[in-house]
Amino acid sequence: MIRADAAPATETDGQTVLQRVVGQALRFTPSDVTAEQKAKAQLCLIDFLSCALEAADLPWSRQAAEVALPFDAATIIGAAGQTTVEDAAFANAVRGHGLVREDMHAGSIAHLGVVIWPTLLALSQTRPISGPELVRSAIIGYEVGGRIGRKVMTAEVARLFRPTGLVGPYAAAIAGAVALGLTPERACSALAIAGNCSSGLNEWPHNGADEMYFHPGFAARNAIRAIRLAEAGVNASPSIIEGPSGTMQAYARKPLEGEIELFPDGDAEIMAVFNKQVPACNFAQSPCQAAVAALHSAGVDSSSITAIAIDTYDAALNYPGCAHMGPYRTPLQAKMSIAFGVAAALTAGEIAESNYSRLDEPEIMRLVGVTTFSIDESLNRAFPEKQGTRVTLSLRNGGTATHAMDNIAYAGAALIRSRFQEAAAALLGTGAGDLILKNIDAIGDLADCSAIIANCRPAGGKAL
Repeated sequence: MIRADAAPATETDGQTVLQRVVGQALRFTPSDVTAEQKAKAQLCLIDFLSCALEAADLPWSRQAAEVALPFDAATIIGAAGQTTVEDAAFANAVRGHGLVREDMHAGSIAHLGVVIWPTLLALSQTRPISGPELVRSAIIGYEVGGRIGRKVMTAEVARLFRPTGLVGPYAAAIAGAVALGLTPERACSALAIAGNCSSGLNEWPHNGADEMYFHPGFAARNAIRAIRLAEAGVNASPSIIEGPSGTMQAYARKPLEGEIELFPDGDAEIMAVFNKQVPACNFAQSPCQAAVAALHSAGVDSSSITAIAIDTYDAALNYPGCAHMGPYRTPLQAKMSIAFGVAAALTAGEIAESNYSRLDEPEIMRLVGVTTFSIDESLNRAFPEKQGTRVTLSLRNGGTATHAMDNIAYAGAALIRSRFQEAAAALLGTGAGDLILKNIDAIGDLADCSAIIANCRPAGGKAL
């Protein structure tokens, strides 16, 4: 245990971990962005906007917009009215998270896109940010959030604290600091202030409560305030990561092990991010997919199933809410539960948003009651690079149907673009999606990215 009065650990160069991380981040230039990284960033941006548009009319999205101050400065996605920059970042982060279909970085167990994109889009309305700079800044945000998250997010930390709320402020703050051209000293202060805003407890899954939706909102809003305070001259603790009362000791309760190296051997954390096919918890994705595949291979319906055996890994069952077997009070509680997701998918014969509103359906609850879990050590070893599963259905005729997956089946570019177009047409009007996609597809030539978020306002109508 580090003494309370111990000096922060530093290298021989005299810099703290945060100072070295920021230095590495600022040395990553638009010319360092590979074609693959750029394409991934564009896809993550489209996916974020798609989720925000689809979730715009959900209760938590409306609530976040209702408390926003009326101010002609920044756009809330899908809303006719405008608000302050910080309130827009908050509301857009909530909307992006509202479906539980946001992008996922398994190594940090965090949803980084729903803090990075709202921050950058809000800041793009304060001063011109070019397309190449937006892409570069986002990639750096994913990198810093992912690398810090891999260090701090142990299974025990994730059981208590929301990973997105803990590492999201760092990801959003570095993305914004880079986009606005802050100096190394000012960027360090921005991240240190943001680190003081890390928050979010994982009590919500036990109750099926709503505060989860607002965690990325606080992260994005606080990151912008941290950046502004740093620009105003606030000097914050450069030892915020490894210091005796810093992030590692406060949450992980252990010293930082090794260095935090960005883009080691050219590897970028954004390339480890995946986009969900379905709106449910990360850990429920592959079991639901495998269960439906097993059902279809057997050629039966759910009434033929007498037992469900799910092979999984420790991280999946340890995350709050994932091993919950009922009762289910809210759709969010159902989306977090692996057993419910599998049972509902088997009953419906598909994975769909509508599955998670059938909370008391007798057939679903019957299947939840015959579901068991086993830990597979090979799946444990593969996590977090892969999130596999094996689902075995026992049938009334005495047979079984099994389907194994090495990893989650992700949403591809075609699905992400098509569901964005559908959501944009429904909320913004015909042709709006084409205009937004045109800007994102040509982002390398875009001089001012504010056009992307500006086009996310409906031409008229009632504000959401």
